[in-house]
Amino acid sequence: MTMSSAPQPAAESRPDDPESLEAAAFVEEAAGNEDPPAPITGVGRLLGWIIPANLGIFLIWGAVPGILLPRQVELTFGSADKVANLAIVMTIGAFCAMIAQPIAGQISDRTRSRFGRRAPWIFLGALAGGLSLVGLAFADSLVGVVIAWTLVQITYNFAQGPLSAVMPDRVPLKRRGTFAALSGIGLMVGALGGQVVGSMFYDSLTAGYFTFAAIAIVVLTLFIVFNPDHSSKDLPVEPFKLGDFLRTFWVNPVKHPDFFWAFTGRLLLYTGYFAVTGYQLFLLTDYFGVERPQDVIPLLGLISLAGILIATVVSGPLSDKLGRRKIFVFASSVVTGLAFLLPWVWPDVTAWMIMIFISGLGFGMFQAVDTALMSEVLPSAKSFAKDLGVVNIAATLPQTLAPGVAGAIVLAFGFAGLFPVAIVLSVLGAFAVWPIRAVR
Repeated sequence: MTMSSAPQPAAESRPDDPESLEAAAFVEEAAGNEDPPAPITGVGRLLGWIIPANLGIFLIWGAVPGILLPRQVELTFGSADKVANLAIVMTIGAFCAMIAQPIAGQISDRTRSRFGRRAPWIFLGALAGGLSLVGLAFADSLVGVVIAWTLVQITYNFAQGPLSAVMPDRVPLKRRGTFAALSGIGLMVGALGGQVVGSMFYDSLTAGYFTFAAIAIVVLTLFIVFNPDHSSKDLPVEPFKLGDFLRTFWVNPVKHPDFFWAFTGRLLLYTGYFAVTGYQLFLLTDYFGVERPQDVIPLLGLISLAGILIATVVSGPLSDKLGRRKIFVFASSVVTGLAFLLPWVWPDVTAWMIMIFISGLGFGMFQAVDTALMSEVLPSAKSFAKDLGVVNIAATLPQTLAPGVAGAIVLAFGFAGLFPVAIVLSVLGAFAVWPIRAVR
């Protein structure tokens, strides 16, 4: 006798392989100081690909605000008001970037797809960013430049925010110093290489914008293809509460003191650093009297790159070996701040070159270790990208404040007034890391 089986209800869609189950459990339960599931293609491949991924984005951050945009402002609106016009453009754009990255992180954390939580936004951000750069290339009014640059900032932060969450998502704690060092190499080589390559487009701005847009799209797409993530389509989605999201913009020093102090240290150092370096082009022409800055900038980029690479290659892996982060972050902030003494007391381009190398040592050490430190004080895997977006306000807020504040300092005291401000802020940033308890 044949028994007919009753129709069975459709199985609920859920991950059924051990790796997917482990990844889902990590997102639901873990914090930043816990090891994540192993990446699908291994940590080694991820370590190799983070360099070109960061390079693609930070070539833009090095070339456009440092070279192409100031040159465009000067050519389009004249030299008389170039400082004020650039301050307007940079301040508005950076403010929007500051808001964009936590929003992008929140959206990424809540994304459910077979490609994971990060890949869709990395790709879409790169594509939309490229289109925004094309728009900037053809902007010929102050309003047009402001709008286009703002779109560039927002769209690339939609790629950069999810990309920054790859470390706490996929990298074990004992490899984070190395990963942060490699990430820092891509970041700083990109930022400085952007200045070098950007100077080659000093008289061909449109070609420069198109070139950097294409590079970012290609390398970020390849990063996604060669480093697939675990599916997130079966993860539960918690109800969105606007009030809770808005409160994340306030770093509570009582509830999360380590997070607060790490944020504060980064904020102070970045503010001091960008107050000076953000005006490099005008410092060269108006403070040091360089007639052809486009000939000097590539050399400066190489000098800085040498310092950064030396510090990054040594300090990141060494911090993993020693199991210590704070001493490296402290030293990097002090070195970076004190480097600004040279051009202040010796207003010569030679002093600027020496300062560029020394600050490169300090900033390279900072980038190699601070990123790892920040990843270890994140509260929850459910919100890594959003929390890192808030952390990165400490990097983008200085870009918001520094152009306006630095512009006011220059107008009131001349370019020499930038240096003592940068020194004080950087040294204060060094002391801000000592109260952190969760990280040695």
